[in-house]
Amino acid sequence: MRRMLSLAAVLALAMPGARAVAQTPEHDAAYAVVTTLFDGMRARDTSSMRRAFAPGASLQSVAASGQVRTDAIDAWIGSVASAPAGLVLDERLGAPVVQVSGNLATVWVEYWFYAGERFSHCGFDAFALAKTDGNWRILSVADTRQREGCRPAPTR
Repeated sequence: MRRMLSLAAVLALAMPGARAVAQTPEHDAAYAVVTTLFDGMRARDTSSMRRAFAPGASLQSVAASGQVRTDAIDAWIGSVASAPAGLVLDERLGAPVVQVSGNLATVWVEYWFYAGERFSHCGFDAFALAKTDGNWRILSVADTRQREGCRPAPTR
């Protein structure tokens, strides 16, 4: 029995993705762009939000039905700016999975969206980022959105 447990432990460590990967400064820098974007959204700092995106960046949402909706980044930023005064738009993030290869990075992160204190929806964000001119910028964001079946949101 002990031998079987040892074998199971060795196999688990040998499986791709089973080992913890040390975060590097590049991982942290790529993820910082994502957190800066949502900090900007909460503060309605549209300049900060725009700086997070590369020129020509895209935004897609994938519905549970499989329908894909594409929005212009400027339209999304404009909707944040025009939300009712005093209403804080808060996208709370779970634990991210960040992968970096050279000047390309991806961030996969679960989220819960609140308009003020009211829960709106949850899902997952998938970011593609590029490092250009020494700075990470978002190339694209794709997300899922659902109102039911959400795990509990992290507390603030």
